Amino acid sequence: MEAPASSCHARSPQEVLQALETTPAGLDEIEVERRRLQFGANRIPEGRKRSLVLRFLAHFHNILIYVLLASASITALLGHWIDTGVILAVVIANAVIGFVQEGRAENALAAIRGILAPRTVVVRDDVRRTIDATELVPGDIVLLEAGDRVPADARLIEGRALRIDEAVLTGESIPVDKDASPVLIGATLAERRSMAFSGTLVVAGTAKAVVVTTGARTEIGQISGMLASVETLKTPLVQQMDVFSRWLTVFILSVAAGLLAFGVFVRQMPFADIFMIVVGLSVAAIPEGLPAVLTITLAVGVQAMAKRNAIVRRLPAIETLGSVSVICTDKTGTLTRNEMVVATLAASGGEFLVQGVGYEPEGAVLHEGVLTDAAQSPVLDEFSLCAKLCNDAALVRKGDAWCVEGDPMEGALLALSGKLPTNQPSVARTFTRTDAIPFDAAWRYMAVLSHDHANHAFIHAKGAPEAILAMCADQYTAAGETAPLEEVLWQEMMENMAAKGQRVIALATRRVDPAQTTLAVEDLDRKLTLIGLVGFIDPPRSEAVQAVAECHRAGIMVKMITGDHGTTARAIGGMIGLRNSRDVLTGADLATMSDADLAETAMHVDVFARTSPADKLRLVSALQSRGLVVAMTGDGVNDAPALKRADAGTAMGIKGSEAAKEASELVLADDNFASIAAAVREGRTVYDNIKKVISWTLPTNAGEALTVIAALLAGMTLPVSPVQILWINLVTATTLGIALAFEPTENGSMLRPPRPRNAPLLDGELLWHIILVSILFVSFVFGMFAYARAVGHPVELAQTMAVNLLVVLEIFHLFFIRNIHGTSLNWKAVRGTPAVWMAVAAVTIAQLAMTYLPPLQRVFGTTSVPLFEGVLIVLAGTAFFALLETEKQMRLTFRGRLNVGSTLSPAGLSTDR
Repeated sequence: MEAPASSCHARSPQEVLQALETTPAGLDEIEVERRRLQFGANRIPEGRKRSLVLRFLAHFHNILIYVLLASASITALLGHWIDTGVILAVVIANAVIGFVQEGRAENALAAIRGILAPRTVVVRDDVRRTIDATELVPGDIVLLEAGDRVPADARLIEGRALRIDEAVLTGESIPVDKDASPVLIGATLAERRSMAFSGTLVVAGTAKAVVVTTGARTEIGQISGMLASVETLKTPLVQQMDVFSRWLTVFILSVAAGLLAFGVFVRQMPFADIFMIVVGLSVAAIPEGLPAVLTITLAVGVQAMAKRNAIVRRLPAIETLGSVSVICTDKTGTLTRNEMVVATLAASGGEFLVQGVGYEPEGAVLHEGVLTDAAQSPVLDEFSLCAKLCNDAALVRKGDAWCVEGDPMEGALLALSGKLPTNQPSVARTFTRTDAIPFDAAWRYMAVLSHDHANHAFIHAKGAPEAILAMCADQYTAAGETAPLEEVLWQEMMENMAAKGQRVIALATRRVDPAQTTLAVEDLDRKLTLIGLVGFIDPPRSEAVQAVAECHRAGIMVKMITGDHGTTARAIGGMIGLRNSRDVLTGADLATMSDADLAETAMHVDVFARTSPADKLRLVSALQSRGLVVAMTGDGVNDAPALKRADAGTAMGIKGSEAAKEASELVLADDNFASIAAAVREGRTVYDNIKKVISWTLPTNAGEALTVIAALLAGMTLPVSPVQILWINLVTATTLGIALAFEPTENGSMLRPPRPRNAPLLDGELLWHIILVSILFVSFVFGMFAYARAVGHPVELAQTMAVNLLVVLEIFHLFFIRNIHGTSLNWKAVRGTPAVWMAVAAVTIAQLAMTYLPPLQRVFGTTSVPLFEGVLIVLAGTAFFALLETEKQMRLTFRGRLNVGSTLSPAGLSTDR
């Protein structure tokens, strides 16, 4: 027995039953047991999980963590237990955060498993019974009805008025009509009308189907396997910190080893003395406070993004958003409202535009741009009556929102009926449905017979335009009279509406004898009067249009990836302002492309339609291969693999599936694409602040270390003792650095192009800044120490003045680094932020205590600094700040001159005019 999973949609029901060795009466229990042993339970298997201990310990496997642990060991040997405790707290906190955030892939698989139906109705031995869905096997006969969750991938044998919501799998915005007729072998997933897929929802009708595949072999199970195999990329910041940490470790250890050899063999110093100096140097050079400050900076970003309705599930994702260069977004529910609305009515007198939001039954109806009513266009009465009576849905008001119970398109028709300005007497009658022909995919229409209390009877029908037109003998005119049917005219109007991305149905009616109480097909054939066409659309969010424009201004490309039709996708792409909405690639097109061709084509095509989960994943990977940082937004299970692969996977919080949320780094609480533009802005702010933290930390650490190295090489007394360097690290490394985490967004942050994925953390500009600040640190500290010794101050006072100058230089450096893209000499810069002044105040108080309190003087070898020397220290800090600001203005001026005659492309690349 072989299950023809790949082709059963193209085979007849009898062929599928024969291939599965089953019958409409179902399997017997012996055969069921045999197949259960062969195929296993109908569930998605869980992978092996690491123990909690191993998962926790894995977070210590990082070169920077090793450096920090070594630093803690060294400070413990020195007896500086407070510094040891701070370093260990940083290491443990980072491990705990990573441990808590880990396991997203496993949770995503669990969320997909939760979608599978818990119970299902089967036929076995020609007996109907209800069983656990996990007990299904290929060849089982299942019975489906409205409200059921499809328990496995199944081939339809029979279907009556069957409609299935497949949005969770294909992204299709409205329920799909299903029947047992075979389709083409090459049909895409969304076009396989003869199949019912596991995890999808039956919204109308009934069906009998034979199970083709179960568990991991179903379409949704294959997404689960794809999700488990997707590699989660490291964020640009994490990658850069990994590389930087390795090189920093090698550099520090090399310098320490060289100085140790120099002291022992060249200076002939006692090993214990030189070893303690080298240890102090190492601790000074290692930015042990950097991970803590980076974590706090990201945490501050989490709070800022939460206010923008973006919930962050993994801290580094915030920084990643700041470097996003392309956003791949799902259409349904992300760029659009995921609500069907009537956009156009086409009658023989022309088109009517229908306004309004969602399912709210309020909105204007315009004809040639002018408000209209039934007195001017009597045909609107007919539209209203047919939309209301030939309908099985209901509109319900929940709070301030209107919701539909039933088919979304029928809900949109009810909303239309409420919007149409009709003649009150004609709609005030109370109608009762007497009989109906329910919708069925075989005949593609629905018809009802209704009576009112005024002894009138009407037939109303709606359905596919081709089916309704074939049953019409005439049409309504603009004046409400009848005229011969003009099929060519209606065909043109259908094509025009379809070109706008609208789904089109036709409405028709007929007055019958009030004595008639039954409805048959014979009552319809060539006897109806065509009312007109109704065009539906899932409208774009108005704020999404603005968000797309803002992304374009920021140099960010926007790609729309959807499972919907190409025509619909093209229309929506044009509405939301995509740069290239003309060219549309489908999943079938992608299948013929190599990875290299796809990567090239994806750079200039913005609309991708009829895509499968594998297509979405492949597109994200193709864009990443071009060095782009990719954000992916989506809400369905079908989006989960691509969300996990993306650099910044972003799920919808309200309508998004749990699988999509668990596979993502961010969740939009309001399901609004506009929120991702706001999140990108916050991400850029966070990256700027991280850059400021790094630009402040590395030069100050390098300056401290270079001061020790210069003194050792020159054979001089250390201007700052090792224990004083530890004090500086303890007091300033996190306190002043943390203040930079609260810096507000700088002007023009969304007008700068995104930075490249491979942009180095330690670029030429930062390297020059480190060198400049280090030289200035050494010069000022040695100058202050030499001055103190020259005027006769003892070594203790000279070192105290030097260590206070180091702290003052770091404070002035903080004010300088707060404005890396503009001048620091303005009122806004001087005013600072509460966090900056709190940090400066805390450091100042601590430094005064270390300098003037006797207990701390004994611990750190300091002595009181006279007033004149104190003023001199502050003046030296001012001179240091002035030198840095002068250099920055010269550099910015020179850069501006270089940029004259060049411009920036959307990708951020400089191009000559």
